[in-house]
Amino acid sequence: MPRPKIQRRIRCRPAYSCFKPNGVPMSALEALPLAADELEALRLVDLNGLSQQDAARELGVSRQTLGNIVSLARHKVATALVKGMALELDTQVQSDKEKEPSCQ
Repeated sequence: MPRPKIQRRIRCRPAYSCFKPNGVPMSALEALPLAADELEALRLVDLNGLSQQDAARELGVSRQTLGNIVSLARHKVATALVKGMALELDTQVQSDKEKEPSCQ
């Protein structure tokens, strides 16, 4: 039986529910789901430039777990960009008094 998933500290709510190629209707695209913790990990490491250790502390997970989350998220983003797929962003953010209103 797998270990229970630790609740992550998500402080970023995406402004939109999907990211897709311009001019192509969603019904004509394959979609990849990008979980809230994957988007938050990308925001912390790639956008904010935090080290994986610092980002892991912010997210409330181990450094190894953060590395796995970032790797999976980057793979999904690269796949969507190269293959012209849509990314469906998880807009359900747990209530957290420290969360930001959006990822911008």
